[in-house]
Amino acid sequence: HSTFPVNGKEAKPHSRPYMVSLQINGHHNCCGFLISDQFVLTAAHSVVGAHDLKNKNEGSVRIRVKSYHQHPDYSSDTRLNDIMLLRLEKKVKLSQNVEPISLMKNKKDIKSGTACSVAGWGKLQPKGSASDRLMEANVAIMKSTQCKNKWKGSEKYSVSKMMCVFGRGGSCKGDSGGPLVCGKTAVGVTSFGDVNVCNSPEHPNVYTKISVYLKWIHKIIIKK
Repeated sequence: HSTFPVNGKEAKPHSRPYMVSLQINGHHNCCGFLISDQFVLTAAHSVVGAHDLKNKNEGSVRIRVKSYHQHPDYSSDTRLNDIMLLRLEKKVKLSQNVEPISLMKNKKDIKSGTACSVAGWGKLQPKGSASDRLMEANVAIMKSTQCKNKWKGSEKYSVSKMMCVFGRGGSCKGDSGGPLVCGKTAVGVTSFGDVNVCNSPEHPNVYTKISVYLKWIHKIIIKK
């Protein structure tokens, strides 16, 4: 189940120059985000085969993926370690419209209640169609104990490797792999939510915690 901002608003053009649409045969499959001029971070569950990438706006760039690096311990059953790096065939020419986002370096948990945001081209409701325009929604960080309780009875939620948000808007199908952004930093990768309800208050959206994977990310980038 891929997850897209419901109850969101249209993002100001070029205000999120790091956003990437991962496409199969020209159709949006899920989201990713640029973390350097040659690497895109996304969710491990979102890619099967090579993709074309394009930013859906003028000044957009379409680039093929050279290789993809799924986390070796990714589990499709529990969504643990749901993170993947894509290496682009060539370096992206950075500009106002195409620019990487920095990653959360601090391993400390972000304070609950911190205002953050999510963005994507996913669906506006579970059975609806995907949005052609980049949408965004404001969310707030949820206490990890609270999130664990909400996903009780499911072995899916890991306090150390995942985080949750709450808010009127949130992610839905097609947003998977996009960033959870706090301030100007990407802190999470959109992973999963309630299968039937977008942005369900009972089962809040879950994000892979980026800070846990920094060593793994840097190792792959250095090897290039």
